[in-house]
Amino acid sequence: IDHLRHLYGLDKPIVEQYLVWFSEVLKGDFGTSISLRQDVVELILSRLPATIELAVAAMFISVILGTLLALIGTFWSNRWPETIVDGFTGLNQAIPDFLWGLIFILAFGVLWPLLPVSGRIDPRISLDLVSQFYIAESLIRGEFSVFLTLIKHMIMPAIALALPLTAVIARSLKASLRETMTQDYIRMAQIKGFGPWRILIVEALRNAMIPTVALSGVQFNFLLGGTVLIERIFSYPGIGNMSIGAVIDRDLPLIQGLIITFAILFIITNLVIDMSYRTLNPRVRNE
Repeated sequence: IDHLRHLYGLDKPIVEQYLVWFSEVLKGDFGTSISLRQDVVELILSRLPATIELAVAAMFISVILGTLLALIGTFWSNRWPETIVDGFTGLNQAIPDFLWGLIFILAFGVLWPLLPVSGRIDPRISLDLVSQFYIAESLIRGEFSVFLTLIKHMIMPAIALALPLTAVIARSLKASLRETMTQDYIRMAQIKGFGPWRILIVEALRNAMIPTVALSGVQFNFLLGGTVLIERIFSYPGIGNMSIGAVIDRDLPLIQGLIITFAILFIITNLVIDMSYRTLNPRVRNE
């Protein structure tokens, strides 16, 4: 025990331990994992691409589905399609992502075994990929059998993550669309004889998306946090799953490295959303 305390610098005063750790972090060195005996940066970099691919897939699903629901609810306002949309979004907001994950495993993994319930890829498949971004690389290299296998493993965790965010996007965008449809330029488009779908999609949607983009950025950070439980439930090899393992093993260097990684991801997400907001909103762009 004394040897390990000396090896990891735990026999030094707390202030000195912090200064040594902080100086190493500034150099990109998070130390060595206590439980896995590997460099923390290498461990995180080996798992981070899986989480990024999962989060991006969930975000893509939520934006597409949320936009579609908002358009349907706005086009058929005060009619039964809007009632269905409101009920669907309300249900998705009430049920957390990890519970959706358990429901999907029970439904499509046990009762109707249509999709794999764990892992990122079938262990019987030998991968000859250079990077850890399996989906992007397999698609670029034309290895479609590997790509389809990866998608099958990702479908349930990605949809489970996406559904709560879909509800937020749909409700926000629908409210924004309703406000936009009362603007003067929309009335002018109606006078010119433009069709209702063209007015809704071409004229109204872009301006209505502006506040939703900012909201989506905030929600994407919550989505990244949601990967922790979802990856654990589906045994998905990302940094979310690794975070729980690090806490269970009391692996402090790995926990610290993962917290900093999540913080960096949150900062990058906010920067991207701010730039997107400026691009979409001419009033902000011209200031």
